[in-house]
Amino acid sequence: MSLTRARGSARRRSSSAHGFLPVYSGAFRAEQAERLLWRAGFGPKPGQAAALVKHGLRAAVLSLTRPSQHFLAGPAPRLQNGEAIAPYDVWGNDVLWWLDRMVRTRAPLIERMTLIWHDWFATSNELVNSQRLMIEQNQTQRTLCLASFPRMLTAMTVDPAMLLWLSGAGSTKEAPNENYAREMQELFALGAGNGYTELDVREHARALTGWTYTWNQATGQQQDFHFDPKLHDNGVKVIYGRRGRFGWRDSLRLVLDHPDHPRHFVTRLWSYFCPEPLSARDRRAAEALYVSSGKQIRPVVEAMLMHPLVQAGPRMVKPPIVQIAGMLRGMGRYIDTDAWAWESNLTGQMPFYPPNVGGWEAGRWLNTGTWLARFNLAAQMIDEKRALKPNAAKRIASLDPHTLTKQALAFWGEPTMSRATHGALLSYAKSAAVDAATATWEREQFPALTLNALRALVVATPDYQTC
Repeated sequence: MSLTRARGSARRRSSSAHGFLPVYSGAFRAEQAERLLWRAGFGPKPGQAAALVKHGLRAAVLSLTRPSQHFLAGPAPRLQNGEAIAPYDVWGNDVLWWLDRMVRTRAPLIERMTLIWHDWFATSNELVNSQRLMIEQNQTQRTLCLASFPRMLTAMTVDPAMLLWLSGAGSTKEAPNENYAREMQELFALGAGNGYTELDVREHARALTGWTYTWNQATGQQQDFHFDPKLHDNGVKVIYGRRGRFGWRDSLRLVLDHPDHPRHFVTRLWSYFCPEPLSARDRRAAEALYVSSGKQIRPVVEAMLMHPLVQAGPRMVKPPIVQIAGMLRGMGRYIDTDAWAWESNLTGQMPFYPPNVGGWEAGRWLNTGTWLARFNLAAQMIDEKRALKPNAAKRIASLDPHTLTKQALAFWGEPTMSRATHGALLSYAKSAAVDAATATWEREQFPALTLNALRALVVATPDYQTC
C-alpha cells in the first residue's frame, strides 16, 4: 500500500483512545506485522508475524504494550565453553545478559522500550565502572518503561549509575555541579535551547544538590547513595521566573510542568518508531494525549504504533543490537558465545556503553566501518556448526534456484523480501548453483555452497537491514 493511500484510509481519528491521532486502516498483513515486531521489538520468531496478523492491528499492538507473559523462554545464556555468564563481573557479560533477554523475551516491546530509555538517559559504564549499577539501572528502566515519564525521570535522577555518570553525587551547596541540570533540560525533558537559560541551569543545579554516597573499603566501590540535607543548598532559587527554596523534587516538577516539555517528549519518542516527523497537527494531538493521560507513556506508544506512518511510511535502518537480536531470534539460536559483546561494539551499538550522554546517533548506523561489521555478522551467526558441509549435503541441498532461495529465507524465519530483492537472490542461486555447475562433483557440492552464501546475502540486503 502506498503512503498516500495509507494516509487517505486513516482519516478516521479516535479521541478517546488516541487523542485524535490518525489510525492506520489499511491491510494488516505479514509485511505490516513483521515491521511492527521489528520497530516495537526485535523482529519475529518463525511464524510470529503470521500469528499476529490474525489479531488485526489494534489487538496486535495491545498484545505488545500489554503482554500477558513476561518470562523468558529458551535455554539460559552460556559461554562457548559451556559456563554460565557472569554479568556483574566479566567484561562483555553484561551485554550478553541483556541480549539474552532480547532474544528470549515473551514481551519484546518491554525490552525495546528499555533500550529506548537506555538511549534517552544514556549512561555509560566507561565512567560508572560498575556493571552491577548499570544492570540495576537497566532493571529500573524495564520496570518503568511504560509507566509515566515523571516516574521515569524521578527514578533516573536519583539512580546511582546516573548520579555517578552526571556528577549528581558529590554536588553540594558549596560546589553545585551543573552536569545533570543541563542534560535534564537539554536532552531529557525540554530539548536543546528550548525554554531555558544558563541561569535556569545554574539554579536547577543548586536545587539538585545534596546527593552523596559512601565507599565500601573492601570492594573499592561506591555504595549507600542517599540524600544528605546538610549538603543541600536550601537558599532561594529562581527557575523559569519562579522563586522558591526549591529542592530536587521541585526541580523535576518545574521542568515537567514547562510548556515545552510535551513537545520534546512526543518528538523524541516518535523518532524511535518512525524516520518521518509527525505533522504539526498530529504532534499536537500526541501532546494532548500525553498531557491528558497524566504524562503516561503507554497510551502514547500505543497511539504511535497504530499511526499510518509507522505502518506504511518510510523504512528505518535497524539499530545494530536490534538486528543482532533479531537474527538470533529468526534462526532460533540463543546466547552460546561471548562474541556478541565485541560484535555489537564493531557494528556501532554496544549496550551499556553509549558514546556520550546524547546516546547513539541513529543517522550513523550505516557507514563504511559498521556496514562491513554487519555483513560479517552472518559468518558469526552461521558458524561451523550451522554451515552446510558440501561433502555431506548432497541430499539436503537442491539445484533448483527457487528451492535454494526458499531454504535460505526459511533459515532466518522467512523475512519479507521485495520482488526486486527476491529476484536478485534467485538470479544468484541460478548462476552459482546451476549455471556454474558442470561437473558431477560441482552439481553435488555447489548447491550447499550456494545455500550458505544465500543465507549470508539475505541478511545483507536492504530489505533485511531496514524495516
